Amino acid sequence: VQLQASGGGLVQAGGSLRLSCAASVRAFTRYEMGWFRQAPGKERVFVAAIRWNGVSTYDADSVKGRFTISRDNAKKMVYLQMINLKPEDTAVYYCAARDRGSVLVDSKNYHYWGRGTQVTVSS
Repeated sequence: VQLQASGGGLVQAGGSLRLSCAASVRAFTRYEMGWFRQAPGKERVFVAAIRWNGVSTYDADSVKGRFTISRDNAKKMVYLQMINLKPEDTAVYYCAARDRGSVLVDSKNYHYWGRGTQVTVSS
C-alpha cells in the first residue's frame, strides 16, 4: 500500500484547507483510513478516521465540528476537510491505512503511512 497526501499549505486562522490522500492499492476497501498530525517537538496524534465503507467516522475532540473525514472508494481517495483552522492546528498531517479492525484512534494499529503534508495556520 502506498499513500500520498497532498493539499497542505499556509492559511490564516479561520481559513480552510482540504487534504487529500491517494492510495495505490488493489483493494482499497480492505482498509480503514486515518489522519494523524505531528506538531514540532510533539508526538504524532490522532485526528480522524473512517471505516472501510465510509459509514462510521471518528474525530479527535480537538477537531470536532471543524474537520470532516470522507472517502471515495471508487477513486481510492480519502479526504480531510478542515474549516475554521487555528494556529494550534499547525502540524505535518499524515494519512494512514490499517486492515479492518476495531481500534482506529491508535497510530500503532496502522500499518501503512504516507509522507506528510505541512499545514501552517498563521494567527
